Amino acid sequence: MRDDRLEGRNPVNEALSAGRKIDKLWVLRPANGRFDPILAKLIYDAKQQGAVIVEVEKPALDKLSQTHAHQGVIAQTAAHDYVEVDDILAYAESRGEAPLILLLDEIQDAYNLGSIFRIADTAGVHGIIIPMRRSVGLDAVVAKASAGAIEHVRCARVNNLSQTIEQLKEKGLWIAGTDTSGINIYNDTEVGNKLDGPLALVVGSEGHGMRPLVTKNCDFTLSLPMKGKVNSLNAAVATGIILYEAVRRRGGWLAIPQVGVTEPDQDQTLMEETDLPAATVLADDGAGVD
Repeated sequence: MRDDRLEGRNPVNEALSAGRKIDKLWVLRPANGRFDPILAKLIYDAKQQGAVIVEVEKPALDKLSQTHAHQGVIAQTAAHDYVEVDDILAYAESRGEAPLILLLDEIQDAYNLGSIFRIADTAGVHGIIIPMRRSVGLDAVVAKASAGAIEHVRCARVNNLSQTIEQLKEKGLWIAGTDTSGINIYNDTEVGNKLDGPLALVVGSEGHGMRPLVTKNCDFTLSLPMKGKVNSLNAAVATGIILYEAVRRRGGWLAIPQVGVTEPDQDQTLMEETDLPAATVLADDGAGVD
């Protein structure tokens, strides 16, 4: 992972010239409403690359600055390089596996995205696809939240998620969305073999779910049964549950050694020594324990 902030006109210009990916560019809002030629060129080049441009007042830019010499511009670069969608498909083919891809529709919480990368890595996902706009990129927070998983899971960034879905359909992938009105993922009759082959799972944003056009372009949508009073789950949690069910149906665990799971006799010994329920003893980092 590399430093994800660049400050000053020359460093930002050199990064753009070298083709380094810029996720976001903060620029000082001009008092007269017009950017000087140098800054205007930086903004243009960054936009051409798909960067988000944010105009801010001087106090806000000063607060973002670590060098206190920002010269009116600060760039946030990707903590890891992006790949092309075809690279993800080629990786699946090189492993002799049906593609298993995650498409994330406007996930804006860096911790959620990092958690999703961690889940994707453990489940053997071949790659993640995110949109350029209204989505958090691969910044340092995502990298840390992923516990290093962004180093192992390929990520593509695209201009239009709906168009990418259509391209994946042409490659023979089923597109499965996630929505509360979708098919119960545990209903074998309705789900059938839809999760067994080439699959792209689409997960919507934390607040609004999938956008209407993205939902329309899905072949079908999946849902999780809710037994309690709360009728929704965190995006990363829902992704993990559905993803692992898809992997189970694909026979993905048959040749994979289980990691982080104790043997039954060890579980029993642990429970006898602690006199605690098994779920409490085996909970990871206290998750799920009240």
